[in-house]
Amino acid sequence: MRLSVILPSLMAMIFGAAISAAQDRVAGRLTIYAATSLTDVFEEVGAAFVDAHPDSDILLNFANSATLAAQIAAGAPADLFASANELQMDHVIESGRVDDSAVEIFAHNRLTVIVPADNPGDVQTVADLTKKAVLLVLAAEGTPIRAYTDAMLASYDAEYGENFSERVLRNLVSEESNVRQVVARVALGEADAGVVYQSDALGDVADQLLTISIDDRHNQVASYPIAMLNDTGAQDLALAFILFLRSDEAQSIMAINGFCWPVILNDVQPTLARSEPNVAGTDTGVTQAIECDAATSETR
Repeated sequence: MRLSVILPSLMAMIFGAAISAAQDRVAGRLTIYAATSLTDVFEEVGAAFVDAHPDSDILLNFANSATLAAQIAAGAPADLFASANELQMDHVIESGRVDDSAVEIFAHNRLTVIVPADNPGDVQTVADLTKKAVLLVLAAEGTPIRAYTDAMLASYDAEYGENFSERVLRNLVSEESNVRQVVARVALGEADAGVVYQSDALGDVADQLLTISIDDRHNQVASYPIAMLNDTGAQDLALAFILFLRSDEAQSIMAINGFCWPVILNDVQPTLARSEPNVAGTDTGVTQAIECDAATSETR
């Protein structure tokens, strides 16, 4: 029926509606708290889910995962939590609102350096982030993307000198509350470079940005866990959404938006088969999943 994005001021007003007992005809309202980096893809996946379940409504609340985890732990009314890393999901598990057994990884992502299309800082490689006068913008400490970024920079210390990451951070001029704000600052030319998820460099901002690759041995694979809250009033609807994430349709949407293979495969780790993502369509019209090639698949 409809897909809505809720503002933080409205979160307290959300209450899950009753759902039907029949799994093949789920109905009601589903409130999903999701990491900022999932904004575009979850809006698309949510719309596709509503098309498949026309008696359902989805309310999407996006913020950085740490903020969402704190809100949920404090009792915020959510049915599903989708985090950009496992650490924030662990915090929600510790609060007692999610069972560890209910958590599954539904997508992966990896990092890229972005610069404005005209590249005023002449940033060609990760090493150039140490250049004097380069204006660097990153997400704030405590956010998943910053944890992944710090791990990536530290991994270059052995190659570029043990203080490489420190020298990069000397150029840090702004710390943003979420990854989309990093993208916006760079796309608007307010900074010379930023580090974001590869999915964030796609879409409407793609023509305003250039991407600088990060070597596979240094890159980080972000894991996205999702879980139903124990006290949800929309259990059937929440389970149906998680099941929908496993569908060919949802996996195609994830791939188009830059998220990596495997999707909903907890027992399969990213491979090192190739260094560049492949998002070409198959003969059936379903987009191929993207393999995530990187040094690690977890930052907790």
